[in-house]
Amino acid sequence: MITFTLALLLLVVGYMVYGRYVDSLFGPDPSRKTPAVTLADGVDYIPLPTWKVFMIQFLNIAGLGPIFGAIMGAQFGTASYLWIVFGTIFAGAVHDFLIGTFSLRHSGESLPQLVGRYLGRPAQRLACVFTIILLSLLSAVFVSGPAELLAGMTPDWCNIYFWTVVIFLYYVLATLLPVDKIIGRFYPIFALALLLMAAALMVVLYMEQPDLPEIWNGLGTKFEQNPIFPMMFISIACGAISGFHATQSPLMARCLTNEKHCRPVFYGSMVTEGIVALIWAAAATCFYQEHGIINPETGMAYSGAKVAMEISNEWLGAAGGLLVILGIVAAPITSGDTALRSARLVIADFLHWEQRSVSRRLAIGIPLFLATMAVLVYSFSDAQGFKIVWRYFAWSNQILAVFTLWTVTVGLVLVRKNYWVTLLPALFMTCVCATYIFIAPEGFRWSAEVSYTLGGLTVLVAMVWFVVWFRKNKAVCGER
Repeated sequence: MITFTLALLLLVVGYMVYGRYVDSLFGPDPSRKTPAVTLADGVDYIPLPTWKVFMIQFLNIAGLGPIFGAIMGAQFGTASYLWIVFGTIFAGAVHDFLIGTFSLRHSGESLPQLVGRYLGRPAQRLACVFTIILLSLLSAVFVSGPAELLAGMTPDWCNIYFWTVVIFLYYVLATLLPVDKIIGRFYPIFALALLLMAAALMVVLYMEQPDLPEIWNGLGTKFEQNPIFPMMFISIACGAISGFHATQSPLMARCLTNEKHCRPVFYGSMVTEGIVALIWAAAATCFYQEHGIINPETGMAYSGAKVAMEISNEWLGAAGGLLVILGIVAAPITSGDTALRSARLVIADFLHWEQRSVSRRLAIGIPLFLATMAVLVYSFSDAQGFKIVWRYFAWSNQILAVFTLWTVTVGLVLVRKNYWVTLLPALFMTCVCATYIFIAPEGFRWSAEVSYTLGGLTVLVAMVWFVVWFRKNKAVCGER
């Protein structure tokens, strides 16, 4: 428990110290009017109270990530604690904060628009396509999981197909209606449920004092056969760093009323998510130590949903069951609908279409809904369909984080700020994503030696590209 406690404290200290330093790079100006005020349109640009923006941002970026990702990551041992803590402080929170503040300073621009601004039009087009694909995959993934859980809690006639239709119809409404109608009213409640569930688990952990592995005794039991690098860094995304977050921060940048609130909203919500992920990683470690990773009833590895349900019911009882419904079921649904909302805004920004009129929202939304439905149909048509969609979503998610980190790195260089805070994470995540696609079963399946070598070469190429670009733009960037 000492390692777990130290990890929790490090996350809090990271917010207070490193978060304050990163905030100083942004230089918040309380007197500057935000897009929520200057561009208010009653649909997406709507001033909201800061506490509500924080809760929405937290729920948007959370979904199942800090639960299922942490549960899968715990199979790699105590290394998961290290990635959650240091990934959150030095990569994920910086990533979320800077893309949110860059968006705020550029009229609430979406991620592809910011990519185009700093990396050029070709990169913008690629990021736009990649973002829309990622968000459609995520929406499909976050329909299937909750639908399966709800089907298991309700009568037989309420099967997975019934709940899929219900959830998807909700997606349509949440994507098209003004942000304050559904998202602004109900998301803070669901976010509170997710936080209460994590807090309850933490209380049980300290009451029971389980024999959790300590970092000075090694990395604990590694239940997962795949190598820690890069697999763990793809498995634990939303609890450390996630490209999906870069599509969500601009949503809330359009609702903030004061620049001084950026650190608690963007950096703070990511640290909060890191704390939730750490708690679930510790709880999952206890579960695996007691039960292993193979379900004796089926002979297959426990799913994230099964582990989460078992932990909640065993540790929290009847109250846990209610929190599971509000947290594990509602959280992914709420991330799924904001994913589609983000996709609508990405397309609208690219086409320069205003979104006040319902007809314009429908013109973008209908093709988007149809594309997501096609992914859903595929995931249901094959026994392995969902797993395939999830794996490609996970890798695509981290690729988008790479796009974001390079974007804000160039942005920091151009305003003559300390770009190393994002350059180092950008290089690391470039290595993770490149190595993963070379070594993963759904990638090229090359040997570890070849994959690690090519991953290293990819980082070298990226670094050379950056140095060449930097030297060409010295007059603009200035010497550091």
